[in-house]
Amino acid sequence: MSAVRVLAVAAELYPLIKTGGLADVVGALPAALEREGIATRTLLPGYPQVVDALCEVEAVHTFAAMHGGPARVLACRAAGLDLFVLDAPHLYARPGNPYVGPDGHEWPDNPQRFAALAAAAAAIGRGAVPAFLPDVVHAHDWHAGLAPAYLYYGGGPRPRTVATVHNLAFQGQYPASLLTELGLPARAYTPDGVEYYGTIGFLKAALALADRITTVSPTYAAEIQTPEHGMGLDGLLRHRSGVLVGIRNGIDNDLWNPATDEHLSSRYDAHDLARRSPNKASLRRRMTLDDDPGAPLFAAVSRLAWQKGLDLLLAATDGLVASGAQLALIGQGERDLEQGFTAARERHPGRVGVSIGYDEGLAHLAQAGADAVLVPSRFEPCGLTQLCAMRYGALPVVAKVGGLADTVVDVGDSIRGAGRGTGIQFAPVTHDAFRAALERTMAFWREPAAWRRTQARAMAIDVGWREPAAQYAAIYRSLAADPVS
Repeated sequence: MSAVRVLAVAAELYPLIKTGGLADVVGALPAALEREGIATRTLLPGYPQVVDALCEVEAVHTFAAMHGGPARVLACRAAGLDLFVLDAPHLYARPGNPYVGPDGHEWPDNPQRFAALAAAAAAIGRGAVPAFLPDVVHAHDWHAGLAPAYLYYGGGPRPRTVATVHNLAFQGQYPASLLTELGLPARAYTPDGVEYYGTIGFLKAALALADRITTVSPTYAAEIQTPEHGMGLDGLLRHRSGVLVGIRNGIDNDLWNPATDEHLSSRYDAHDLARRSPNKASLRRRMTLDDDPGAPLFAAVSRLAWQKGLDLLLAATDGLVASGAQLALIGQGERDLEQGFTAARERHPGRVGVSIGYDEGLAHLAQAGADAVLVPSRFEPCGLTQLCAMRYGALPVVAKVGGLADTVVDVGDSIRGAGRGTGIQFAPVTHDAFRAALERTMAFWREPAAWRRTQARAMAIDVGWREPAAQYAAIYRSLAADPVS
């Protein structure tokens, strides 16, 4: 039997272009799927960072006019992956962030930019590149959300479609007046199609029209069907619950491996945790923290946002320092949070270290050097930070929501050292509950033997892509076996 062919469509792919966890998932999943007999090509926008990294490039399809200029589909390789790249300089040849301009505001032509990506996916899905005719088109997040719509309304044979929600908070809503410009027929503008509260909803279209819907953890799949977490789409998701499944994300076990990680000062594994200690000293130096062997070192590697609960951490920072701990924070995001953590560093020199921005190497060092990693998210579709923390022997302290609830087992007062615990959970997501979790973590840290047993247990958990890839592969095979005629 020939391999099932999947066209993945996404706005990001690590290591070429990354603003968040979407890129990590899209970059790591194809290799895991290959082991399941799934042949994947990923379609990306032709951002400068992407085009500059390409090799073995061949133009395989041309669009004479695509939202203001011609465009080409390039078949190519980069980062060890087989790719298609939509080469449309008038849409993508811009510096910096793929979604916002230098002024911090969304690019005004984002609806056209990402509709073009989806239209290219639909063209490939219908045979525009004969050498790769996909059985399934897999649209990741709202940026690819119109791909199922273009295929659905195009008529005739088409590949099956999967839509994955990485974060329901980002939906891609644009004026209804763009319907014709975006190449959608009038019959698409209905509650069963792309219409969403008087707008065109890119993500809504995918959720309404894709053959299968996945999201990135089982708990998040249940949460988004409730008014509290459904972001206005809970009714639709309940209606389509029969085709919705939660599959937890994984991490690349080769990229995130403390035994081989070149970003670390000292490499180690669960059988030699003593070799982990030099990384703590290196992290302290990098973050200008005091060399204080008696202080637990907490780290947060995160987008600085309300969703991520970083305001809870900011409010708890003075108390954390007063308890004798240190904090290393790495991230960027909302300006008030950036300023707040910078002020905390100035109040507590040597006890609070702050690095505004994202540094891949420093993020790896933080996982290897911190005693505990803090993830106090108000909602979290899956989260990768806690998975990396477990892999590196930093105990995750997490809110009991979404994928955090699915992947971290609380140590519990009664099972320390003898049970299944891999970290600390807290609920509800409030200031008081988070402070109590920090106090509980501090107390547990003072039991070194139990702490080390928990580290080893966490490091033994399989947080990679083997199991999730098998679940995706089963979905693809099922869809490919029942083609649309």
